[in-house]
Amino acid sequence: MSPRSRDDERLAGEEIAVVGAGFGGLSAAAYLADAGADVTVFERNEHPGGYAGRIERDGFRIDTGPSWYLMPEVFDRFFGHFGRSTEEFYELTELDPLYEVVWKDGDRATMPADREGQKALFESYEAGAGDRLDAYLDDAAEAYDLGMDRFVYPSRSRLRDMVDTDVLRSGRALPKLRTMDDYVGDYFDHEKLRQIAEYKLVFLGGSPYNTPAIYTLMSHVDMNLGVYHPTGGIASVVDGMAALATDLGAEIRTGTPVRAIDPSVAAVGPKFDVETPGATGRFDRVVANAAPPHVERDLLSDEHARREAYWESRTYAPSAFLMYFGVEGDVDLDHHALVLPTDWRPHFEKIFDDPAWPDDPAYYVHVPSKTDPEAAPEGREAVFALVPLAPGLDDDPETRERFRELVLDDLAEHAGVDFRDRVVFEETACVSDFRERFNAPRGTALALSHTLGQTGPLRPAHRAPGVEGLYYVGAYTNPGIGMPMCLLSGEHVAEAVIEDAGGGVLPSVVPTSTLR
Repeated sequence: MSPRSRDDERLAGEEIAVVGAGFGGLSAAAYLADAGADVTVFERNEHPGGYAGRIERDGFRIDTGPSWYLMPEVFDRFFGHFGRSTEEFYELTELDPLYEVVWKDGDRATMPADREGQKALFESYEAGAGDRLDAYLDDAAEAYDLGMDRFVYPSRSRLRDMVDTDVLRSGRALPKLRTMDDYVGDYFDHEKLRQIAEYKLVFLGGSPYNTPAIYTLMSHVDMNLGVYHPTGGIASVVDGMAALATDLGAEIRTGTPVRAIDPSVAAVGPKFDVETPGATGRFDRVVANAAPPHVERDLLSDEHARREAYWESRTYAPSAFLMYFGVEGDVDLDHHALVLPTDWRPHFEKIFDDPAWPDDPAYYVHVPSKTDPEAAPEGREAVFALVPLAPGLDDDPETRERFRELVLDDLAEHAGVDFRDRVVFEETACVSDFRERFNAPRGTALALSHTLGQTGPLRPAHRAPGVEGLYYVGAYTNPGIGMPMCLLSGEHVAEAVIEDAGGGVLPSVVPTSTLR
């Protein structure tokens, strides 16, 4: 193992297993190793990253999961904690335009990176909307600062953590407990402007009709803070995090699935046996980046905590139908493109209210080769298409093929883009793949949705109930879904481990924000 970057011995002598090398697992591994623990990360797949996987084939390099790099200061904060910088591991390009929107009535718009361009776009759809955009984004910025400073950066994973003077002073956020669509309607009447303000909720696994308006902060995230692309894709960020964790002393074992976690009742010595193919390791603590329902149902033995009824009652974020293409020649779309019906409510209803394959889908198309020369060979394009779906749908091969044709027909008709006769290679993923590859309940492509009852401390806790020394990290826990949130989840779970081990608190070396 490489030497750690600091002389931090608060977890010296602790043997800790991290199950899963997604963003949360890699983040936790870095913080725990830096605090002196002997950390082993077990990852069932051949590459770290979890959902943030990769396809490397025939000169193409395509991310298989997250593809939007948002909230760059959270990544800077993570690497800065260890005296490092993002620039040491990957290069960022700021996108301008941020994305384009293709509506199925023939209308198209591109979102500029600058505020004046954004205001002009909004004004072109609704008189006075440009000035109201200023007010809306100021409001979104305040929601972001309040949320990050008082709810996200601090670890508030228990209800008692909310009884805090900082939190109580945030009572002006209470109006944002209305639904997002209701709140955005106070600013904009035009349906297309409301869609632009609300589409980011898909990143959180919600809809405008079931997600609290505190998530107006997502408009600040893209329209104020900007959208970026790391050269080599999100896989380059994963590689950087894995390299950092290794530098700090963690060992990452890929291709090593965990088959069982057996808590011991011994009064002294290691508390967990972690079984992998051909071996069983003994550890003081376990941090699970795997889906908690899978951990409780499949990895823990029968006598330990199982919450089947609890997990069955949760609202899961959407699954997705994903298509990955290598294409000969040009694809006439921006780096990020949203293809939307003018009325998207029926699609959301078929995700959350009446689960079914949508007839008129809203979807996202990503062409990273527009920005990134590593994404595709010269003269070719890498294309990634994502359609949100209800979790739990039957996705047999015939249904997938039929839906593939529906989406590609739709793309050709409404965006004027048809590359089917130029496909060099193609792969797909859907509900059953998420269920089988990631043990995701109902095949969700994200985790638990950010409904009001599953936000903040109402999400599952980092400390697994009923099993001392077992912890959860990642999108199922607080603060929630998304790469930045999973980075912070790793920090929060490390704080819990250090606290439980009697090591005090995890020091922060980078200011969180300017809000005071």
